[in-house]
Amino acid sequence: MDTLANVSVVKKANVYFDGKVTSRTVISANEERITLGVMMPGRYEFETADKEHMELLAGKLEVLLPKSEAWMTIEEGETFDIPAHTKFQITAVELSDYCCSYIK
Repeated sequence: MDTLANVSVVKKANVYFDGKVTSRTVISANEERITLGVMMPGRYEFETADKEHMELLAGKLEVLLPKSEAWMTIEEGETFDIPAHTKFQITAVELSDYCCSYIK
């Protein structure tokens, strides 16, 4: 899906890692939370509260998921899921544009 219809946008940005990762929170008509963001090149560790579904809209990522020893490459148009209550690592190989859906 290229567009999100009938949504509300939280004006305040989510800013992480000294501004190297930023996103905006979008709330869908059925109250689902989504973030649209950008990652500058670099390595980052994130922690989840909810299950997350990540879609890479542009760029290239290397991802190390919980309980995995192998990094996987994610390219434009690809997705991956992260379990709730875990930590995972991402290396943004290049400037990357992403959409993250939070699943309760």
